[in-house]
Amino acid sequence: MLKDITLGQYFPGNSFIHKLDAMMKLIFSILFLAVVFMVNNFLGYGVIAVFTALVIYISKVPFRFVLKGIKPLWIFILFTAALNLFMKDGQVLWQWGALRLTREGIIFSVFMIFRIVFLIMGTSMLTYTTSPIELTDGIERLLTPFGKMGMPTHELAMMMSIALRFVPTLLEETDKIMKAQAARGADFTSGSLIKRAKALLPLLVPLFISAFRRADELAIAMESRCYRGGEGRTKLNPSKIGANDFIGLFIVMVFAALVVSTNFVGWQGI
Repeated sequence: MLKDITLGQYFPGNSFIHKLDAMMKLIFSILFLAVVFMVNNFLGYGVIAVFTALVIYISKVPFRFVLKGIKPLWIFILFTAALNLFMKDGQVLWQWGALRLTREGIIFSVFMIFRIVFLIMGTSMLTYTTSPIELTDGIERLLTPFGKMGMPTHELAMMMSIALRFVPTLLEETDKIMKAQAARGADFTSGSLIKRAKALLPLLVPLFISAFRRADELAIAMESRCYRGGEGRTKLNPSKIGANDFIGLFIVMVFAALVVSTNFVGWQGI
């Protein structure tokens, strides 16, 4: 299960998506998230599905790799959808005491599933197609206006990218510890949910020790390379916004306008 978590992983490539500027891809991701939250009908989600599929196809990231990142979250997705089944008033289809299942609740739950899936897929494409160094640079440039107000933008960008980059590393370390303890008789798969949760507690101590050790090694490595923060630092290959980025911006704006327009065509889900 842990190997299915692909958050923070980078899939090397030379596609149109990979070549886009990191800061622009961050802006595109923010616009995509905003659009997903604005949709209120099936037609809009259909447009988002087509657009997401095209982005995955153009990026040349295997579709199974993208779906792999959703697999570990299916329990959370279904739990969220189940909660929302009873949160909408409307045409009652079934009722038992205070619980009421409505037509609008079913539609809203389906929308919630679509929303979470597209949020995961859309944001995952950012890390799949952007290297950690490029992502750090993009976050720093995006936070530049806050830097003029005294905020340490470089340090914030560095911390965010390092935290994201070490998610796969910590998951791999957790998997190794689980296998080592399973070889010594630990059981993580049988019993009730509470019992399995208690069986995971012995993982915390070695995992924290490993995390602190890696953090110390990283700090030593950065100090040995004379890293002193962002002040006065220069870049060998500074990022520049090019023609492809403006083409991408135009495509994303057209996509956003098309999705928003579906809210006014009369085909409302709820």
